[in-house]
Amino acid sequence: MTKADIIEEIVTSTGIAKKDVSATVEAFMTIIKNSLLDKKENVYLRGFGSFVVKHRAKKTARDISKNKTIVINEHDFPSFKPAKSFVDKMKGE
Repeated sequence: MTKADIIEEIVTSTGIAKKDVSATVEAFMTIIKNSLLDKKENVYLRGFGSFVVKHRAKKTARDISKNKTIVINEHDFPSFKPAKSFVDKMKGE
């Protein structure tokens, strides 16, 4: 399912104008991205899941094609963890 599909589903189920739904979905995604990127804050959506910022420490690795040791700097990355109730429903429990 794509973002366009999600917008179309919301339009169909609510009857709200497509441009309003599109603006709302875009604003929702922007808020989540800004929270993770700029503020380094996690986003918790009860019953759905959490968008969290995880941190990876600096490490050394091997570039096997060039047979060299390289350094991968520390960095943050986004991650999604589904809620337990959501996972249970997916399992059919």
